[in-house]
Amino acid sequence: MMRAGVRSRESRRLLLEAGAEEFAQTGFYQTKVSSIAARAGLTQPDFYIHFESKEQLYEELVESFGTLVNDTVQSMKIGPDLSEAEILRRGQVFLEAIFRVLSNNPAITRVGFYQATDSVRIKAEMAEHIKKHLLAAQRWGSCREELDPELTAECMIGLIERLTLTKLLPGRESPSVLAKQARNLLYHGMLGSEE
Repeated sequence: MMRAGVRSRESRRLLLEAGAEEFAQTGFYQTKVSSIAARAGLTQPDFYIHFESKEQLYEELVESFGTLVNDTVQSMKIGPDLSEAEILRRGQVFLEAIFRVLSNNPAITRVGFYQATDSVRIKAEMAEHIKKHLLAAQRWGSCREELDPELTAECMIGLIERLTLTKLLPGRESPSVLAKQARNLLYHGMLGSEE
């Protein structure tokens, strides 16, 4: 028999998952507490044991999404004296980690990265972390000096955002394939090599 504390945590988890699915499919305003509870296999009173309102559940989803994405961006590690091959490898690892986080729960990604008002803040924080990494790379000579770090970071967020929507969430490409293609574009550009 399941203990009350374990059952309570499981019910809360089910409500969060069901809420993400409902919000992703129908949007915040059309989603009802009754539909979240039903999707979770629970009752409305069960819902109110864990959350005061659908707003509280929604805010928790968006906040946890933002934390996860930004923790992933902050984990990007670069340093001085890296070889070009190591920079390319770390770039791919970083992009793949971001795409993997975004693909792990498509419903939460749709809510946190596209629907929520806070998605603008979440993406701005991501861009700010990337900009800091680029500034450090410029100081170490690992990144071209003439690049505008803020513009480059915003371009990276735009690329991640669009590829997630058109390729990743529909299952048309895997995180590793997208990471490799995005890395090649970002690090090598679009022009053929000059010889």
